[in-house]
Amino acid sequence: MQNPSMHIKGVLFHFETTLVKQASLNMAAIKISIGCPADRHIVYHVLNLKNADDKKAAVQNLEDLEAKAADTAVLDPAATDILQYLMAKGLCLAVVTAGGRRFADTILRKIPNVGASDITAIVTRKEMLELNLTAGAVRFVAQKMNIAPAELMVVASDPAILKEAGECGAQPVSMDLSSTSGQSLPDDTCQIGGLKELISIVRMGIPLPAGKLPNDLLREFLNQFEFDDPSILINPGVGEDTAAVDVEPEEVLVLKSDPITFATDAIGQYAVLINANDIATSGATPRWLLTTLLFPCGVTPSEIRLVFNELKAFSRRWGITLCGGHTEITDAVTRPVVTGMMAGTVSRQNLIDKRNMATGDRVLLTKGVSVEGTAIIAREFGSRLSELGMSDSEIDRCRQFLAEISVLTEARIAAQSEATSAMHDVTEGGLATALEEMSIAGNHRIEINLDGVPIFAETRKICDLLGIHPLGLIGSGSLLICCRKTACQELMDAIRQSGIDVGCIGEVVERGQGIRAVSGGREIDWPKFEVDEITRLF
Repeated sequence: MQNPSMHIKGVLFHFETTLVKQASLNMAAIKISIGCPADRHIVYHVLNLKNADDKKAAVQNLEDLEAKAADTAVLDPAATDILQYLMAKGLCLAVVTAGGRRFADTILRKIPNVGASDITAIVTRKEMLELNLTAGAVRFVAQKMNIAPAELMVVASDPAILKEAGECGAQPVSMDLSSTSGQSLPDDTCQIGGLKELISIVRMGIPLPAGKLPNDLLREFLNQFEFDDPSILINPGVGEDTAAVDVEPEEVLVLKSDPITFATDAIGQYAVLINANDIATSGATPRWLLTTLLFPCGVTPSEIRLVFNELKAFSRRWGITLCGGHTEITDAVTRPVVTGMMAGTVSRQNLIDKRNMATGDRVLLTKGVSVEGTAIIAREFGSRLSELGMSDSEIDRCRQFLAEISVLTEARIAAQSEATSAMHDVTEGGLATALEEMSIAGNHRIEINLDGVPIFAETRKICDLLGIHPLGLIGSGSLLICCRKTACQELMDAIRQSGIDVGCIGEVVERGQGIRAVSGGREIDWPKFEVDEITRLF
C-alpha cells in the first residue's frame, strides 16, 4: 500500500540493497571479517566499538574489503534506466550506504551518464558515524535536498531504513520482498519485486503537465468502477465523450449541477453528496453522475487518483453510477474544482414540488445548523482555530462533521410520507438563505422560532472565535422539510428512529414571500447575508 496522495521531489536509495545486486557484494563475508553479527547494521557495530584502536582498525579493514567488493560489484540491470528516468523528471537523487565514500564513488562510476555530481546527497558510513545518523539518515537527506520528508521516496530492503522513512512521513518502498518478509514495516509501504517496477510508483507522485489526464491513467482510474446499472448504454471510458442512459421506464427525470470548490481534502465525497442531496429533496432517487474534474498545474496522478477513489466509494455507497465526465489539468484553477451533474428519477405522483406548501404546514430541520461549514472551517483553518484557543480534539471533532453532510437518509424517509409538501437542502448562505429560498419557491411566508433552531456547541464556538454568524454559514447536512401538521410527529419519530436528530423550528403561514423570526416571544429581524459567511475567511 502507498500514501493516498504523493508529491515526490526526491528519491533516496539504500545503495547496497537496491542499485547493486546484493550477492555480488557478499556483505555477509564483510560482516564476518570485522566481527559484526549477521543481523546487525555495520554502522551500528562500528559505532558501538569501545576501543578507539579497534574502531580505527575495523574502519580500515572495511575500506579495504569494500574496495575489492566495489570493483566486482554488479549493478541491478534496471539501475541505469531508473536513475536516468528520475533525473529526466527533475527529481533529486540521494544514496545512503554503510560503505565508505570510495566504495560509493567506485560503484557510481559503473552507471552510464550518472556521476557523483548528479546525486544531491551521498550519505556514507563516515557521515553516519560523525553525525550519529544511524536513526536519522532520512531526515538528513530531506534537509540536504531542501524538501519536506513527505516529498521524499525511500527505496530499500533494510527494515530499519523503511521504518525510519515511515516515521518521518516519507514514502517507504520495500524492493526485496524476501529480505523484509515477516518484518514489521510501515502501513503505507509500497512493495515491489525489482527496480523496474519503481517507475509506475514514482510516476504517481510526479506533477502532471497542463492538459487532459493521460489516457493510460484515465483508464486505470476508471477501471476500478463497476458499471452494472442496466440503464447505462454507454459507460465512461477513454475516447467516450458522452454517456447514454435508457430512461424509458421512468416517468420524471430530475437534474442537478453543482461545482465543488471548498474542502479539497474530500472533494470527491462532496461532489457526490452535494449533488445527490438536491436530487433527493425532490423525492427522486439519485441515479447517474457526470463530473468535470479540474486540477491545478503541479498536481500528481496520486492526488487525482484520490479524488477518483472518493467518487467511487461514495457513489457505490448510495447506489449512484458515475457515467461520464472529463478530467483536465489547467492553470485556470489554483485548487481542485469538481463540477458534478447528477440525474435521478421519480414517479410523477411522488415528485415533491415546493408549490405544494400550505398554510399550517410545520417546518422541520434535521441535525443542526451548518454541518458542512463546521467541517470546512476545521479542515481549512485548523491552525487559525488552534491559535485562537480551540483544542486539537475539538478541531478534530469538527473535521469529522464531514461524515454527516448527506441528507439522503432523511430525505428518503420524508419522501415516503404523503404528508411531506416540500424539502430543501441547506447549502450556500446557510439556514437563513435556505429558508428564504424555500419561501420564494413555495410562495408562502414562513415563521421561525429562533429559540428552537439547533446549533452545535462546536459550531457556535467556531463562529464566536472567528466573528461569523452560524445562520449564514454553508450548511449541507441539514434538511428542511415542510409537512402537514397532522403527520408532523409521526415523521419526526421515523427520522429519529434512523438515528438522525430532527426538530420543529417553525410553520408555514400566509401566502407571500419572506421570513418572520420570533425569539423570546417577540418578533425580531431575520438575518440576511449577501454572501456566505465562509467567504469572509478566504
